[in-house]
Amino acid sequence: MTVVDHDAAIRAALPEAAVLTAAAAPVEQAWAETALAAQYGLRGEFKLLTGERDSNFRVDLPNGRRCMLKVSHPDEDPVVADFQTQALLHIAQVDPELPVQRLLPTLGEQPSVLLPDEQGRPRVVRLFSYLEGMPMPQAPRTAAQRRDVAGTLARLDIALSRLWHPAGEKELPWDIQRADRVRALLDYVPDAERRALAHGALDSFESRAKPVLPALRRQPIHNDFNIYNLLVDPAAPDRVSAILDFGDMVEAPVLDDLAVAASYQLDEQGDALATIAEFAAAYHAVSPLQDIEMSLLLEMIRARLSMVVAISGWRAARHPDNAAYLLRNNAISWARLRAIAAYSPEQAHEAIAAACRAVRTSEETNAAA
Repeated sequence: MTVVDHDAAIRAALPEAAVLTAAAAPVEQAWAETALAAQYGLRGEFKLLTGERDSNFRVDLPNGRRCMLKVSHPDEDPVVADFQTQALLHIAQVDPELPVQRLLPTLGEQPSVLLPDEQGRPRVVRLFSYLEGMPMPQAPRTAAQRRDVAGTLARLDIALSRLWHPAGEKELPWDIQRADRVRALLDYVPDAERRALAHGALDSFESRAKPVLPALRRQPIHNDFNIYNLLVDPAAPDRVSAILDFGDMVEAPVLDDLAVAASYQLDEQGDALATIAEFAAAYHAVSPLQDIEMSLLLEMIRARLSMVVAISGWRAARHPDNAAYLLRNNAISWARLRAIAAYSPEQAHEAIAAACRAVRTSEETNAAA
């Protein structure tokens, strides 16, 4: 099979991945400055920020405040951007203490506006508050920090549980519900042992988890609660000070959100299962997990890690000039996948359930006292 034929087969198996191969579509700073002035009545000093699909600018206003102007990719359906918009507006109403960005309204009191770019393509434009803090990867990693991440995620999921949006059912490439679709991408992994490791994880997902996903609790989820989307307070790095990037939101089993977050928190050099159990218990203390969710968490974590290595490897092979960035989480994801490969579903379920029982028992004891 030629490369062209192979890519065609991948597009057929994973059509939602087309967004990952779309060419970058940056907007000129002058266009962004004009949009900010016309739609928000603001001017300031612009600084280009990194973004995988969107064009993002930090804006330093004359009064000393900062905000972020986000211009969506032209290939992104505006209804998807509206899903994120409505989620942030909803969170501001139901749990205003959650550390998420706030949408700043246009002169017409709208949370977003659709504007043509220089090529006439429609782009969703939004202005966000700018959250300060230290990127979590730069902070010391501690057990207390892991627990705070889990508890913060649980609060976020509780808030999002009362939201509905038509875009929630759209198929996205980073959706664990469809993890088995990335199998074809593993052909781009040159190491046979690694390919077998990822295929084994996907086999387990297909046999144990996928058949029962329809029975799990479903709701809108953040779907990308990784350490690169979290900021901490530099003076108290065990505390999450900001949750960023709602760009991968989807309606899915709430367990998926926990699995995504846990896959970035497990200790691949120590007792990986113990850190997973501790993380799940901290989540459970805020938002109780069902037994079936405890029994499937390991499978969902393994599926997520398989997606990371499959999608990143495929994209790096297609874009070797950007391989270093695309593979930044690849090595540690392989290490984590290997660290949890030997645990049986029963062993994982027992450890997670025991940790969850212990934390609830401790809370009940403290409440009684």
